[in-house]
Amino acid sequence: MRYMLLICDREEEFDSLPEQEVAQVMKEYANYTAALQEAGAYISGNRLRPVATAKSVRVREGQTLLTDGPFAETKEQLGGYYLIDVKDLDEALQWAAKIPSARYGTIEVRAIWE
Repeated sequence: MRYMLLICDREEEFDSLPEQEVAQVMKEYANYTAALQEAGAYISGNRLRPVATAKSVRVREGQTLLTDGPFAETKEQLGGYYLIDVKDLDEALQWAAKIPSARYGTIEVRAIWE
């Protein structure tokens, strides 16, 4: 089954980490991605640009409405994702718990409609 692991954390918290700690977290992400690939579970994954660069699009009564940033005010922002292929939800949850940002924020695990 395919699962999307949505990485949500507080941008300002991550941005305030010392440079050495950021480098360590990025190294952990590289190792995590390599482990997913080695296990044959990796499909894709990417880090997203900051929410300040995002736009939200809504269409209401035929009008396209654009707003800056995410649609809703949240304490945590979507910062990246992994798309994985594993045998079941339990395995997806195990992989989600290993994502470095799980220590700082939340990893949402969602099954993909097949």
